[in-house]
Amino acid sequence: MTSNPFFERSTLPFQLPPFARIRAEHYLPAFERGMAEQLAEIAAITALDGEPTFDDTVVALERSGTLLTRVANVFFNISGSDSTPGTDAIDTEISPRLAAHRDAIHLDPALFARIESLYARRAELGLEPEESRLLEQYRTRFVRSGARLDTAGQQRLRELNAELATAATAFGQNILAATNAAAVIVDGRDELAGLTPAAVTVAGENARSLGHEGSWALSLQNVSNQPVLAELDSREVRRRVMTASLGRGFGADGSNSRLAVRIAALRAERAALLGYRDHAAYAVEDQTAKTTDAVEEMLARLVAPAVANAEQEAAELAAAMRAGTGEQDLELRSWDWQFWSEKVRIDQFSVDAEALRPYLELERVLRDGVFFAAEKVYGITLRERDDLVGYHPEVRVFEVFDGDGDPLGLFLGDFFARPSKRGGAWMNELVSQSALFGTRAVVVNNLNIAKPPAGEPALLTWDNVRTLFHEFGHALHGLFSDVRFPFFSGTEVPRDFVEFPSQVNEMWMARPEVLANYARHVETGEPMPAALLDRLAAAERFGNGFRTVEYLGAALLDWAWHRISATQTPDADDAEAFEAEALSKAGLALDTIPPRYRTAYFAHIFSGGYAAGYYSYIWSEVLDADTVTWFEDGAATIREKGDAFRRELLSRGGSVDPLTAFESFRGRAPHIEPLLLRRGLLT
Repeated sequence: MTSNPFFERSTLPFQLPPFARIRAEHYLPAFERGMAEQLAEIAAITALDGEPTFDDTVVALERSGTLLTRVANVFFNISGSDSTPGTDAIDTEISPRLAAHRDAIHLDPALFARIESLYARRAELGLEPEESRLLEQYRTRFVRSGARLDTAGQQRLRELNAELATAATAFGQNILAATNAAAVIVDGRDELAGLTPAAVTVAGENARSLGHEGSWALSLQNVSNQPVLAELDSREVRRRVMTASLGRGFGADGSNSRLAVRIAALRAERAALLGYRDHAAYAVEDQTAKTTDAVEEMLARLVAPAVANAEQEAAELAAAMRAGTGEQDLELRSWDWQFWSEKVRIDQFSVDAEALRPYLELERVLRDGVFFAAEKVYGITLRERDDLVGYHPEVRVFEVFDGDGDPLGLFLGDFFARPSKRGGAWMNELVSQSALFGTRAVVVNNLNIAKPPAGEPALLTWDNVRTLFHEFGHALHGLFSDVRFPFFSGTEVPRDFVEFPSQVNEMWMARPEVLANYARHVETGEPMPAALLDRLAAAERFGNGFRTVEYLGAALLDWAWHRISATQTPDADDAEAFEAEALSKAGLALDTIPPRYRTAYFAHIFSGGYAAGYYSYIWSEVLDADTVTWFEDGAATIREKGDAFRRELLSRGGSVDPLTAFESFRGRAPHIEPLLLRRGLLT
């Protein structure tokens, strides 16, 4: 297929993939040729005579697989953001084949022998620091991928990796299908009391698209607590929404709950094969945490104060509910929490989430908030490129310019939810920065903002605003990358460090000079009253107990699934019982606060890259909260501090040990106290 657009490097600016030319039928041939080309490149390395050199082995390995990287970067973004039955079928076929391909490289004895030879002689090779780290990291990757196993062990490892790839792909596809199928159909308009007219219109359009003409459909997001629960007056409809949300992947179908058990079992067996007690021990070894004890000590320190805060909040909500309904025996349930939290915010703090929305219009938040903050902190500017197209009509392309006016890369924004997009928000790199290849970054942010009716502005929630700033922090991490080797580019850092830059970027959303620039009424242009922001901050502190418990429930559930040994796997139909026991053991079995993700729709850990790593959000938040205090203290200007943060941390990707870089940047080890203070956990 000579016309396949993946077969040649893109000629578009920054090698933006030529989406206008890419068709579904191009993916599989490109994957197949890409794998074949890389294996041929590896064979050429191992066929060399003489003592291996850094250039003919490690650099050659870095240069291999460019076609495979091109197609994989595009395909796996598409499979998450705009899937079709065709891309799902390709994903199902190609995922185990890619796992086998990676094994063919990592388990190649001749290639590993060359890396081992270089590693043994590393002190005498005269390597630059980034070169030395690349050699060490490749050697670690090969060892952790089974290069030292015997023939039988390597064969079993190949089988495990192939089955894991297939199971993870199925799990992710099942979530999207189950979430779409779990939409709650409402037949009476009065049952939607509390929703805005725009939300009602969207629900009607959803119902029509699902074949329920004359009804309304409340679509779900891939979290336990659905945002709509804060708005619906009908307690019965709220109960239906929560029940549908929590039940995905369990019950009569149960496909994902059984897949979760199988995935956990396969990971436990693989960990044992590689010499680890469990998958968590394997996973954290090359993270900044290093040990399971370090993770467990940090999480354990947070549970008791978080639960105490949540219980205090629950008592206030129950009192408000009984006062508001006149029913003194009414018991607070999980589907009541968000609704009555909103009432308390209005009554105690005079903050109405719906009253905020007119001040938070997407276009203004994006340009006058997110982009404006990036210019003030780092000096960069963004200009929309209408001449460049994305992979979907809703995708927008922006060229990014450095402070001196030099081009820096491209940023793609895909902001709205659609049935073909998985839940959540994320950043992908379509092209990675690398001096070796002379490439600049092309990055994409995916969000799931509810799309407004045609002709109406997209009004955001405060959480939507936070997500915009957060994901753009990931984008900056990719755009600011300044490394030689693609192995280290941008967000190629330990999982428990990758959220650090994105969480730091959230700080700018509420900075007075940034907020004043974007938070203006969509109709009148009037700025958001400063007093409203103060009340919002107080209201957010009120919800810290809930948010921390919800997060910790998911983090410790992930941890429980990946602390089981190969002999401790529960039966296939016991996922719910295992989950309940894990939450109880962790001290987080609160009926009113389900974990942010239950087992059967926990995409991060069963179809994403966060297995035994969901703790990383709060681990990174320790660094984040400490860094925010650094930004806020001292005599240097924000622009000077932004340059230092970019130079010492954001630009270096994985080319240095991230925690060492942080400690050098900060002049000390990170302190946890700023995090505890932020979350109301400091006693």
